[in-house]
Amino acid sequence: MPPQQQQQQPRTHTPPGLAQPGMPPQGALREISPVYLCRIGQETVQDIVTRTMEIFQITRATQLPNGVTQSQAAYQDRFGKLQEHLRQLTLLFRKLHLLYERCAELTPDLQESPAELIPYVGEETAPVRAEPCSPAVIQERQEVLEKVRQKNQEMKVLMDQMRNLLWDVNAMLTMRK
Repeated sequence: MPPQQQQQQPRTHTPPGLAQPGMPPQGALREISPVYLCRIGQETVQDIVTRTMEIFQITRATQLPNGVTQSQAAYQDRFGKLQEHLRQLTLLFRKLHLLYERCAELTPDLQESPAELIPYVGEETAPVRAEPCSPAVIQERQEVLEKVRQKNQEMKVLMDQMRNLLWDVNAMLTMRK
C-alpha cells in the first residue's frame, strides 16, 4: 500500500474477539447499543453453528483406519482443517463471551436468572406480572379482535365459495370425458 493511503486510514484498536468489519473503533465501544451487540452476537452464534456443522461433515467423511491404506497427506489435510475449525470455534466463543459481558454491563436492570427464563420440570412457576391496562387500550384491543373475527368470517365465506367453484369445475371436467 502506498504511504499516502496508509496515512489516510485511521488506526484503531478493537479488542480481541470483537473485530467486526462494520464495527466502530474501541473509543466508540462505550456508545454501542445493546441491540447492536445482540445482533453481532446472533451473527457469532450463526458462525459457531456453521463451523460446528463443518466439523461434523469433516469427521463424517473421514474413514476409520480399517486396514485400508489411505494417503497420509489426506489425513493430515483433514486433521489440519479440523484444527483450524476448532481454533476458530474457540475464538468465536471468546467473542460471544465478550459480547455477553458487555451486554450485561449495559443492561443490568434487564438481567434475569436462567431459572426465571426457563422453568425446571416439576417446579412451580411464578405468576407473570401483568400491569393493568387503561380503558382506551382495552377498548382498542376489543376493536382489533372484532375486526379479526370479521376478517376470519369473510375468509371462511371466500374459502367455501372457492371450494364450491372447484367442485363445479371438477364436475364439468369429469363430464367432458
